[in-house]
Amino acid sequence: MALIEYDVYKQKLRDLGPELQKLAAALDVESARQEAARLEEETAQDGFWNDVERSQKVQMRLKQLQNKVARQTKLVSAWEDLTALCEMGQEADDADLLAELKAEYAALEEKTEETRMTTLLSGEYDNSNAILQFHAGAGGTEAQDWTQMLYRMYTRWAERHGFTYQILDFEDGDEAGIKSAAISIEGENAYGLLKSENGVHRLVRVSPFDANARRQTSFAAVEVMPELEDDSSIEIRDEDIEMQVYRASGAGGQHVNKTSSAVRLIHKPTGVVVASQQERSQFQNKDNCMKMLRAKLLELKAQQHAEKISDIKGVQMKIEWGSQIRSYVFMPYQMVKDTRTSYETGNIDNVMDGDLDGFLNAYLTQLATGELKK
Repeated sequence: MALIEYDVYKQKLRDLGPELQKLAAALDVESARQEAARLEEETAQDGFWNDVERSQKVQMRLKQLQNKVARQTKLVSAWEDLTALCEMGQEADDADLLAELKAEYAALEEKTEETRMTTLLSGEYDNSNAILQFHAGAGGTEAQDWTQMLYRMYTRWAERHGFTYQILDFEDGDEAGIKSAAISIEGENAYGLLKSENGVHRLVRVSPFDANARRQTSFAAVEVMPELEDDSSIEIRDEDIEMQVYRASGAGGQHVNKTSSAVRLIHKPTGVVVASQQERSQFQNKDNCMKMLRAKLLELKAQQHAEKISDIKGVQMKIEWGSQIRSYVFMPYQMVKDTRTSYETGNIDNVMDGDLDGFLNAYLTQLATGELKK
């Protein structure tokens, strides 16, 4: 029996070899390797660090290229190791090695699929870090608890992918959950991978806050924007910003300060409002606000194809029935279904633990092929 299974995996590995070669070509790994070598030479030149802005951009680009090359190298190396393991196990008819082969092959398949997803990213800002903002819909505690569940889902997704995240703003709910929050997720292609998550998310479950155990429907909105340190197309003039300083509020703990260090920025031409109360320093909170404001204005500009910021008017997302991009049903059955791609899964626990790649891949694939529902 083991020999037959070894034959199956031997064929799977044979089929995967050419796929990895196609993946390397699609990602243009050789060009990335050559560009990385050129940038490494540049970093070694005298005076490289004199131009701080240029040196930071070069370092960021170099890291992206090195990560791309390293990812592909690891895939090929894992494929070679598994091919050798398969041959060795087949010769020895070793059932223990077969179990190891199955587990390692599943991991390789998952990593290959993750890498394949990046070939679908072609947007101008796809390789940027991402800023996610969470807003509870109507419904009080139930909606605020749902917002915190989504917050955890995306931070777990970041951890699964080896990305880091930074809390930009966090406002506790009245009794549980969160009213609103903002985080920056840092990692290669973070925005490109997560841009599909922008929209309203709907939850159906038996509410833990209802003494009569009735089924409730709740809504929360997630905004996804690229993080931009500097973009010449986004001009933010000092006179267009109203800054308000206030004391952080909330249930206490790490999210609250005793001093008036929380910052709210109002962009007067558009009415866009951003706030940050996470940091202890007023200056750090203002920096966080500027990150979110740049991202928000870029998002609005892209939506309305405006050439000047003064032409943009703020757009409010309706957090209500009929506007959702995805439904999460806990009762009477378990199902998560995307309304745009029709991708669905019954493994709701995995999804809430950050297993979102099926949804992201379906969106990017249909976007690339023009099949995405509007």
